[in-house]
Amino acid sequence: QVQLVESGGGLVQPGGSLRLTCAASGSIFSISAMGWYRQAPGKERELVATITSGERRSYADSVKDRFTISRDNAKNTVYLQMNTLKPEDTAVYYCNAAIRLRSYLGPQNYWGQGTQVTVSS
Repeated sequence: QVQLVESGGGLVQPGGSLRLTCAASGSIFSISAMGWYRQAPGKERELVATITSGERRSYADSVKDRFTISRDNAKNTVYLQMNTLKPEDTAVYYCNAAIRLRSYLGPQNYWGQGTQVTVSS
């Protein structure tokens, strides 16, 4: 089975930084796109950032120039460096990955369990 495990969330003051990590494990043939989503209380889950296997990146307008997504393909890991955090960044952050279990299978979507990020003074 495949698991995505996030870490790095916590409480930080406005203007501070956090780095989220998501490691995929299990019987993995390959991983194409990886990404981060977030869900604030009372709101729908929204896309934060994605990165393809070729390291093409895209960001939500609300986090551009503040967040950076990166990946380590050898470790099946994706990171989210979050700088200049604002109270409105408070949410549960979820890792997502499109994973192929075998060469002859198409990619399937997997989610992590989520990690809480709280930005407050």
